[in-house]
Amino acid sequence: MAAAQAGDADAYRRVLAEAQTWLRRFFLRRLPLSMVDDAVQDTLLAVHEKRHTFNPSQKFGPWIAAIARYKWIDRLRAASRANDAPLDDDLPVQDHEEQVTTAYALERLLGQLKPAQAEAIRLVKLRGLSIEEAARRTGQSVTLVKVNIHRGLTRMNASVMRGSDVD
Repeated sequence: MAAAQAGDADAYRRVLAEAQTWLRRFFLRRLPLSMVDDAVQDTLLAVHEKRHTFNPSQKFGPWIAAIARYKWIDRLRAASRANDAPLDDDLPVQDHEEQVTTAYALERLLGQLKPAQAEAIRLVKLRGLSIEEAARRTGQSVTLVKVNIHRGLTRMNASVMRGSDVD
């Protein structure tokens, strides 16, 4: 970041790319998947706007972590305000127990994987991105994305077969 502050555009691009990867992992552990991309982008924008406040004599990690924490809290507050609308007592509700149970089990299985494996599976298998798009987003090579998906799915399958996905 110090080099970026001194005008090194390549260093700035590297800082933002590495920050994006770190922020994605940070928010995936704390927010619903549907909110992660927006939270990452909001945080990167804040980093860009506040880059002049970074003190090169300090470490970059705690500085960006503080910004990410504030953005996370902002997202939680916004989500709680959005959920304050009163519901009609006669609102018909479908039974989503099976979908919720499946989603919960899937997240538990993904949580047992290495972060790179879980991220590759989420991007390609759940969100429908191509291998190439996932490679660009994660900074992994195309081959590594394929390997992470294969190893992650193999590990998830083994976990299910052992019955260790439920406690």
